Amino acid sequence: MNPGLLQLATLAAARPLSPACDHFYFLRHGQTECNARRIFQAADEPLSALGLQQAARAAELLAGEPIQSIVSSNVHRALTTAHTVSAPHRIAPLVHEGLRERHFGALIGTSSANIDWACAPEGGETLPEFVERKRAALEAALAQPAPVLVVAHGGSLYVLAALLGVPVDMDLLGNAQPLRFEREGGAWRITPLLQQVDGGAAIA
Repeated sequence: MNPGLLQLATLAAARPLSPACDHFYFLRHGQTECNARRIFQAADEPLSALGLQQAARAAELLAGEPIQSIVSSNVHRALTTAHTVSAPHRIAPLVHEGLRERHFGALIGTSSANIDWACAPEGGETLPEFVERKRAALEAALAQPAPVLVVAHGGSLYVLAALLGVPVDMDLLGNAQPLRFEREGGAWRITPLLQQVDGGAAIA
């Protein structure tokens, strides 16, 4: 495992999450141009044409799921995705600023191809700050009426999985790929509802 991700997992595992629900859903936002180019992006980066298609495809798949609450990051790319998938359920997404992607400060606009999660970027968040913020935000999101759909970012998925003690591989990190988290016998597992077809797994 990447040393930075190992440190992230260690930080999260020190204070694991214990949601009351037995299952919920997670959706990373649709692809952006910066995702495709593997660039650290600003909060106002919009979905690309492909990203809009991915969000619409995810909405079709999630339409048949018994979702009662949708909680989204307030970052443009996530909120656009959340509004797209919320339409079939006629649920207004709740916005939680704490679900935003990690703030990479001075790294924004530079290559994320070799992302180091352990870095402490100038003007940005340290890894411990990020993990603690995500933990609080995810705990609040999963306290909403169940089943909950969380719409956020790749970094959110890394922290969420570590908080629940579930391994994450690159196959689960695709843009707008709905994931079902389910607890079985005290342990959590992740089931993808849609296999990634287009776009990469670039984070942030």
